[in-house]
Amino acid sequence: MKHTFSILLSVLFCLSASAQTISWHNAADFTIIGKPIQTANPFTRIDTAMYKFNDKTIDCYAGYSTGLAVLFETDSRTIRARWTTGSGNSGDNMAAIGQKGLDLYIMKDGRWVFAGVGRPDMKKAPFSHHESKIVSDMPEGNKQCLLYLPLFDRTDCLEIGIDEESEIRSLANPFSHRIVVHGSSITHGASASRPGMTYPARFGRDNGLYCMNLGFSGTCELQKEYAEYLADIEDVDAFIFDTFSNPDAGEIRERFDEFVDIVRRAHPDVPMIFLQTVRRETRNFSMSKEEYDAAKQAAAVQEVTERMKTDRHIYFIDSADFLGNEHIATADGTHPTDLGFTYMLEAMSPKIKKILKKYGIR
Repeated sequence: MKHTFSILLSVLFCLSASAQTISWHNAADFTIIGKPIQTANPFTRIDTAMYKFNDKTIDCYAGYSTGLAVLFETDSRTIRARWTTGSGNSGDNMAAIGQKGLDLYIMKDGRWVFAGVGRPDMKKAPFSHHESKIVSDMPEGNKQCLLYLPLFDRTDCLEIGIDEESEIRSLANPFSHRIVVHGSSITHGASASRPGMTYPARFGRDNGLYCMNLGFSGTCELQKEYAEYLADIEDVDAFIFDTFSNPDAGEIRERFDEFVDIVRRAHPDVPMIFLQTVRRETRNFSMSKEEYDAAKQAAAVQEVTERMKTDRHIYFIDSADFLGNEHIATADGTHPTDLGFTYMLEAMSPKIKKILKKYGIR
């Protein structure tokens, strides 16, 4: 009941009056990308009424707008937004813009170019109602727009504001194929500065591929509930997995085969690309963390290598070069910053693209 009342207040906020020169449009009326399976709530990535994960934290994350983006085109010279999120403050290793804000890209000369951010209002609790100018004083003419939603929060409602004499319409999804990326907080985008700076979003934009982010911070432990959801996804062309960051060595050995079996029964010929977990900087001077992380990396190598003997559609990418060697690529020793994600993409993109090419994905 409390959550329902909160959503009603959010809708009222989105419908409230604002500057007379701006006309407001419900973002739910435009193309929303990033969901492997459609949901009743336009800004939710997984419908927990249909899929039960038996974990309150996972259910909460499923309701986040992580990886979702709105596609539209407009001739407006100004783009604003007003939106509502949950009421929590930003995390200790995240920028508020990445956690609760918006991130706009506009097509220019065949590339998606950063245009501006929707800054969340963090001045006073409850940090849930936001209105922001994203970009203004743009040249005249039509603009194709890609607006990423908050990474680590739910989005209860979202409206896009344009100059009142301008037009806005839905834009068809320009990305090809369907690639599902499932993993830990690194996939989820912890410590990315903006919602569009996660490695799944950047890999998709850079290569014109439709990448969907199923990162679940701290809770991606090869559970069969995740595998059952992945098995239900239709028309998937490839899976990319960052599934060795959260489980320990024992859990990797106990769960890996069952996880793969469930997905494989539904997708017998779809490539499954497993990424080794990054070498955390927290290991540098901690003997216990060095032993723990080394053990699970070894378990990952053993399990994937053994499975590759009988499954020609499974691949493994080592993470040796994912964070560079200058010790400057993480926010907290574990989670990559934008620089860390750049290093990751430089190391793994050529290898992933080579694998995808074998399946006609390019």
